[in-house]
Amino acid sequence: MINCSDPRAQYEAHKAEIDKAVLDVMSGGRYILGGEVELFEKEFAAYTGVKHAVGVGSGTDALNVALRAMGIGPGDEVITVSHTAVATVAAIEMAGAAPVFVDISPSDFTMDPGRLEAAVTPRTRAVIPVHIYGQTADMPAIMKIARRRGLKVIEDCAQAHGAECGGGKAGSFGDMACFSFYPTKNLGAIGDGGMLVSNDDALAARARSVRQYGWTRRYVSDIPGINSRLDEIQAAILRVKLRYLDADNAARRRFAAAYGQGLAGTGLVLPSAVKGRKHVFHLYVVRSARRDELCAHLKEKGVGALVHYPVPVHLQPAYSRFPSSGLAETEKAAGEILSLPMYPELPEKDLQAVAAAVKEFRP
Repeated sequence: MINCSDPRAQYEAHKAEIDKAVLDVMSGGRYILGGEVELFEKEFAAYTGVKHAVGVGSGTDALNVALRAMGIGPGDEVITVSHTAVATVAAIEMAGAAPVFVDISPSDFTMDPGRLEAAVTPRTRAVIPVHIYGQTADMPAIMKIARRRGLKVIEDCAQAHGAECGGGKAGSFGDMACFSFYPTKNLGAIGDGGMLVSNDDALAARARSVRQYGWTRRYVSDIPGINSRLDEIQAAILRVKLRYLDADNAARRRFAAAYGQGLAGTGLVLPSAVKGRKHVFHLYVVRSARRDELCAHLKEKGVGALVHYPVPVHLQPAYSRFPSSGLAETEKAAGEILSLPMYPELPEKDLQAVAAAVKEFRP
């Protein structure tokens, strides 16, 4: 089976460096919020082009901590998209706020800025645009609307490590931004991990407090907080992998170009980078009106294609109680999208086999 992703392949590619980094932590005796986390926070902030980075336990926690740091909670609304991993919306509810869904642009699957302003109410406090599949949302347009309406912006960058918009990296536009280091991400740990970043000194300081019981002094909770800390071993692994992120993203773009050539003329709608944005192809997502048939055909051929995501959040039982309307593009996309295998170590022969299997199917 050709898997859609293979985090073990990345471990094998950097095994010696990762093993040494892990053993150094284990022999060092400091396992929580030690030197490796501190160094990784500094290195990741510099990579992203921001002043501050705060390591937490997961990407979901990063969003939750960011919302709490902004004082967003019960009675507040947060505008986001339904075409996203459920984690985006789960974090909003964890903070006590209510999600408000707006539709996506069919060309890039990200928040349609044209739908944003109409969704603003007196209760709206923030906007969470989701940079999905490796491409940023239209951040200049979203920031313009948010600033005009006095809203905070939290970028969900879980699938966009190293992506760019207008020369700025994902995570450098909003008041805060959140990353996931789930193993299959462009920058993935060997376990869970997350990061929030910001150029706002006060928000970053508050986030550091929120992630550890609301402490600014040890054992004294000055504000309500939670326990969500990036551990030393994961930070050490991520420091190794960060050095290879740009090269890995370049490999993803090469594979995307190869797919583009190999799948030309198949009738599929292929992904492309919007002008002015750098796509890092966390996923290679095609569209077909006969998606389920294509997926079954590929499975028979030994290709592990997946759907990201089959059920929009607003249609899932846990979140259907929140009002939603005007999400036609979101619902249409959910029935047509299919993710083909994509990761930096993908063997060329496997990519060619995937393309050949797709060509055998006539959409």
